[in-house]
Amino acid sequence: METLVKRMKNFWEGRSVFVTGATGLLGGALVEELVSKNANVVALIRDKNHKSRFFLEELDKKVTNVYGELEDPYALNRILNEYEVNAVFHIGAQTIVGTANRSPISTFETNIRGTWNLMEACRQNPLVERIVFASSDKAYGTQKKLPYDENTPLQGEHPYDVSKSCADLICQSYFKTYGLPVGITRCANLYGPGDLNFNRLIPGTICSILKGDAPVIRSDGKYLRDYMYVKDAVEAYLLLAENIQRPEIKGQAFNFSTEGKTSVIQVVDAILSKMNSKLRPQILNEAKGEIKDQYLSSEKAKTLLNWKSNYPLDLGLEPTINWYSNYFK
Repeated sequence: METLVKRMKNFWEGRSVFVTGATGLLGGALVEELVSKNANVVALIRDKNHKSRFFLEELDKKVTNVYGELEDPYALNRILNEYEVNAVFHIGAQTIVGTANRSPISTFETNIRGTWNLMEACRQNPLVERIVFASSDKAYGTQKKLPYDENTPLQGEHPYDVSKSCADLICQSYFKTYGLPVGITRCANLYGPGDLNFNRLIPGTICSILKGDAPVIRSDGKYLRDYMYVKDAVEAYLLLAENIQRPEIKGQAFNFSTEGKTSVIQVVDAILSKMNSKLRPQILNEAKGEIKDQYLSSEKAKTLLNWKSNYPLDLGLEPTINWYSNYFK
């Protein structure tokens, strides 16, 4: 099936764009790309973490910064209205599984309430023409049939997974009921420069090696995952937003993935090899509340958006390792 995918060279120039989660891994990379395309970016910031890439690389000086929370519907409505926002990228969330397990209520408040607050604000602001919501492969929960495709039911079981299932369905309901121009991304595990959540596998492993410590694996090392470089995700988000008005795209969910499946131990070994380290990982085999195997089919994104991953794990790890090496210096 051949599909017309519209890419306009100056699509984002002068366009007012609201990004939640702007100081995180994906948010920072997306803001950087939007700024390079001369968009007028409004960034929602909850906490000013001076160690984040967003502030370290002075992205904050190139955008409008609004301090607030997704849990505040009045702030969201004000932002969309006063800045005449045309496009919304809803990336902000509590994303750490362990944090969600320790404190489910705060995760539900941010990820679920925050999403319906933003969708309702978008519904009330007619200048908003395109919305991309960051769901997750975790929204599918545990499934017997792999890889997941977009028809796989959303059935999260643990707090973080459930929060993503719920938020995903909320966005779908706003499209089906009100025709809200929303697209949903369900991405593989993202990695890349600027991720300061060191309990995640890739930044945590790199950090340990740089300190001369053995990398720690919480599971048995056999869990299978997709790992996607953040620049692949940025391209996916922009492409989806640019095409959101097409009837076959609006309201749809898309998986984005390298379509690889790599075990935790394979990822750690790849990092050790690239960093020329002779350290060996410590396998704790005590992971709880995590899905064992998850990997995605991106066939729908290939067919309808002509999207494909350009960064296999080997290619994405190199700039990631370089960034952390400089960061810790």
